[in-house]
Amino acid sequence: MGVTSAPFAVLLIHGFGANTEHWRFNQPVLAELVPTYAIDLLGFGRSDQPRARLKDEAEQEGSVHYGFDLWGQQVADFCREVIGRPVLLVGNSIGGVVALRTAQLLQDQCRGVVLIDCAQRLMDDKQLATQPAWMAWIRPLLKTMVRQRWLSTALFRNAARPGVIRSVLKQAYPSGNNIDDELVNLLFQPTQRDGAAEAFRGFINLFDDHLAPALMQNLSVPVHLIWGEQDPWEPLAEAQQWAKSISCVKSLTVIKGMGHCPHDEEPIATNAALKKIIG
Repeated sequence: MGVTSAPFAVLLIHGFGANTEHWRFNQPVLAELVPTYAIDLLGFGRSDQPRARLKDEAEQEGSVHYGFDLWGQQVADFCREVIGRPVLLVGNSIGGVVALRTAQLLQDQCRGVVLIDCAQRLMDDKQLATQPAWMAWIRPLLKTMVRQRWLSTALFRNAARPGVIRSVLKQAYPSGNNIDDELVNLLFQPTQRDGAAEAFRGFINLFDDHLAPALMQNLSVPVHLIWGEQDPWEPLAEAQQWAKSISCVKSLTVIKGMGHCPHDEEPIATNAALKKIIG
């Protein structure tokens, strides 16, 4: 069977602040097996970056409410209009939540979902019971502050510097593997576009949106988990709980010693896991 005649394709969905180039070590390898696409979520990479509109704000021409329904619909449309065949969705971090929402929209056109260190979204209101008691006291102030565009833009601009990006990467990639100038640059360059701060404002104001476990509850397609053992932000223990308690989860592959983005930090092991899932 040739690649072009494969019965399904793979679509790679990046995490927060990343873009299609974050699959630099994966897309070429997987493309030897099946047609493999990557997409920039709206607001990131080379995509459009429209003005953010929060749920309770008046609609302005060209503005969008950034969230998982928007991104899920974008990806589902891409699958139908561009890929045009059943698809295996692979998502890292928030890209995992997007993949799950897309799977709901695609229904039988989705072959399955692979979650790579899927975002657990601990700041969502629905997660409040899992947070320390003091968090309930500061949340109203926090919500009031981050909705201010001047503040969200200032926070974004402070973070969107090569030195800060490299520092964050050292947390996300505990082994230090592949933290190179190419990686810093592929994350930095999109932040210099005029509308880059808008998706950031939209995302940090998502206090009531989809959570991965709820999306998986009635999902009919298989879900596979690939997780960095040392992820500092999305604990492996939660993934292990999903594997035990959610019926659509069929496997959990742990990438030893790696962090939040094992597909880039340890691509050989991650690619091997993905190849096994592809079959």
